[in-house]
Formats: sequence, C-alpha cells, structure tokens
Amino acid sequence: MIHEKIHEKRKIYNMAPRKPIYEGKAKKIFEGPEPGTLIQHFKDDATAFNGEKKSIISGKGVLNNRISEHLMLRLHDMGIPTHFIRSLNMREQLVKAVNIVPLEIIVRNYAAGSFSKRFSVTEGKALGHPLIEYCYKNDALGDPFVTEEHIFAFNWCSPQEMDEIRMYAFRINDFLSGLFAGVGIRLVDFKLEFGRLYAGEREMIILADEISPDNCRLWDLKSGHKLDKDRFRQDLGDIENAYQEVARRLGVLPNEGSESSYVIEVNAKIPAKRATKSKTAVKKTNVKTTKPKKKK
Repeated sequence: MIHEKIHEKRKIYNMAPRKPIYEGKAKKIFEGPEPGTLIQHFKDDATAFNGEKKSIISGKGVLNNRISEHLMLRLHDMGIPTHFIRSLNMREQLVKAVNIVPLEIIVRNYAAGSFSKRFSVTEGKALGHPLIEYCYKNDALGDPFVTEEHIFAFNWCSPQEMDEIRMYAFRINDFLSGLFAGVGIRLVDFKLEFGRLYAGEREMIILADEISPDNCRLWDLKSGHKLDKDRFRQDLGDIENAYQEVARRLGVLPNEGSESSYVIEVNAKIPAKRATKSKTAVKKTNVKTTKPKKKK
C-alpha cells in the first residue's frame, strides 16, 4: 500500500470530526480547528470531462496530498504566498481560509489537450513563450474560457489583482519547470487557483487549491510518457504507478533501488537504436590483411 511506503516523521494531529464546508470532485473541505483555517481532504475520486467520466483510483488522494505539500513548501521558500499551513495526516492538510477567485489560471509551455484541438496544433509542440489562459470556474457552464475584459466586466478580479496573479503564475512556472526538469519531467501545462486572504484591514492574493498530477501535465523527458491525469482521461492505464513515479522523483516516496520498475517498463517500450555496425562489418574488421611480398 502507498501509505506503507511513505516515511512519516511528523506529528499526526488527531481531531474530532469537523463540520463539512464543501465537497468538490477531488477534495473535501472541513471547518478548521482554529479561526481562519480549513481542513483540505484529498479523495481518491478521479473525474474528467466536467464530471462525465468518473472512477476511484486507490491511493491517489494520499499521493496528491504529499506531492502538493512538497511543492507548496518549495514555492513558499521562493517567496510565493500560499494557503498551506501544515500537514495533518496522510490525506489532510491544514490551510488558510481564503475567498477563492472564481478563475482557473492555466499556464501552457507546450501544446496539449484542448489547446491542441482548438488551434489544430500537434500535441507536444513547444510554444514560443509561456502562455496564460483563464477559465471561469462554473461547472454548470463547463468552465468557459474568458478574457481579462470578461473578468473586469463581471468584477471577478480587479486589474491590480490580475497583475499579481499573472506575476505569480509566471514565477511559479519558472520555478516548477526547472524543478521538474531536474528530475527528468517536462512540465507541459498546469492549472492554478488563487484566493483572497483577509488579515485585518489588509487583503492579499495567495496561491490556493493544490499542485499535483491531477492539475499538471507531466511527461517523462526521455520517452514522452504521460505521468498525469491524462492517463485516466485517455484510458492509458497505470495511473497509480504514474503518480507514484512523480512522487518518487520528487523525493516524496522512497526510491526502491537505482531505477524504479515503472521507469524500466516504460524505457523497455522505447525502440532500441540499431547498431552502427553489422555483424558482417564487425567480422571484417577482425580479418588480418597482409601486404603482398615484392618480387626480388
């Protein structure tokens, strides 16, 4: 089991059941133990195509909780304000209560998914520079793409807040792209959510939600193998193994040897390069040649 593989060297906070606040597709939100806090619980549920496709992936919530915790802490160290406070247990974390901005911020480095279909671009094609798109968070409407003009017209966000969100999005992309590349993973694209944190009379924009294979497209740099939720969307299988591989490379799961069985299996599917010399050529190189003797 996944939870048996994860080293737990932290204090476990056992709390009485809390009042449920909200339940989404992949997480549940409960009332926190302290004022201004919430408990974020990661589920094993997997959904795609606005909830039309559903399944349960054993251990997914545990992995997403740990991966998101790791990345949120790294971003905090880089000066990005986040809602993460601390881990509570294998599936839950304590977070700051924020007023979620009703937007999904999508950062794209390579063409993939709906972007490839909308613009008839080959999946995997590198974009000239990181591109940001916005979606209005509304399941009933299918989370439609919107422009900044829509955002300002409906007062979902102020121009100043959008400047902050855009700035944070690019900084997060720069950092995560390098972090993932360092462990052999290409960050194709990802989705972010932000919230407003109220501290007295002060209001600030901070990173919320999660960062995990559920909302990032992550491809193996060598093989192009998908290590994210697209394995569920496209019926590719090996979903749990792919999430575990991401966790292993990030150091969230311990490595069980020099190279995981999953990577070996993936690499085995890559065609081996043909030898530059045929057996015949090799034999020829081993044949001794002698110069004819000159007649005296």
